[in-house]
Amino acid sequence: MILYEYPFNERIRTYLRLEHLFGCLGQLMPRDVPLDHHFALITIFEIMDVTSRADLKSDVLKDLEKQKAYIATFRGNPAISEVSLDAMLDRLKEAFNQLSEQHSKPGHELYDSEWLMAVRSRAVIPAGTCSFDLPAYFAWQSHPPAARRADLQQWTATLVPLSRAIGLLLQILRTSGHPQKVMAIGGQFQQMLPQDRFFQLLRLRIDESLNLIPEISGNRLMASVRLMRHKPDGKLHPVREDAPFELALCA
Repeated sequence: MILYEYPFNERIRTYLRLEHLFGCLGQLMPRDVPLDHHFALITIFEIMDVTSRADLKSDVLKDLEKQKAYIATFRGNPAISEVSLDAMLDRLKEAFNQLSEQHSKPGHELYDSEWLMAVRSRAVIPAGTCSFDLPAYFAWQSHPPAARRADLQQWTATLVPLSRAIGLLLQILRTSGHPQKVMAIGGQFQQMLPQDRFFQLLRLRIDESLNLIPEISGNRLMASVRLMRHKPDGKLHPVREDAPFELALCA
């Protein structure tokens, strides 16, 4: 099964982009090859670009507070484990405290490094980080893997609280959805969304053996899925066949 996710608002779209970048960083940093650490650094620069939005930190803190208040309403519910409830509240409080203790935007300290900013300015140019353009960066890439990794960990330390907070918020959001099996008739599926709930994320699982690609669109009123197939001509073509998949709407 292949999982596709579609955000219904720009805030969740930003969270998913950052989660993707942090995931890439988490895979690249433990490796030893200089090229992997080069792309780890490029990923850090991409995270800096996304986190440069002025209200991002504020949005994350507000969402953490909102989730703390909502989850606390389940206290005393016999169907909810008090141990699990307290554990989740503790994680939310810790994430909130760690992020709020930062006095500036996540990653802001990296802008003070003249060396990093020089690499960043050249990285956007095709082959701009060649040895003759950035000899200092070329020398850094020749350092032992452990030394390069230590530098990367130091540079990403200021981003860790944001990564943990967003990961926790997305985890809670994803668990709020209840998967249901649906059928795309003639390759098309539409579902009206109830107006008493504010959905933020659509999750779709489809059998990879069907060789189908979902084209998802939606807003607060409706979710729509059109199934496509990649043909030998290199283009995506809509299919006219019935196909099952699993759908979850997360509020």
